[in-house]
Amino acid sequence: MNKPSSLDQAPLHVKLAVDLIMLLEQNQVSPQQVLDALEIVKQDFQHKVDSEVE
Repeated sequence: MNKPSSLDQAPLHVKLAVDLIMLLEQNQVSPQQVLDALEIVKQDFQHKVDSEVE
């Protein structure tokens, strides 16, 4: 019988974060490049959220 891991029980946004971290680390992306890219992604998705509210 397999016991579910903590990640299996985690909220979707936590699972997504773990997947993104693994992807970025496997591709050896520098931490500064990751932060720069995440700022762009955050701005883009913030615009999408703001558009849904209007």
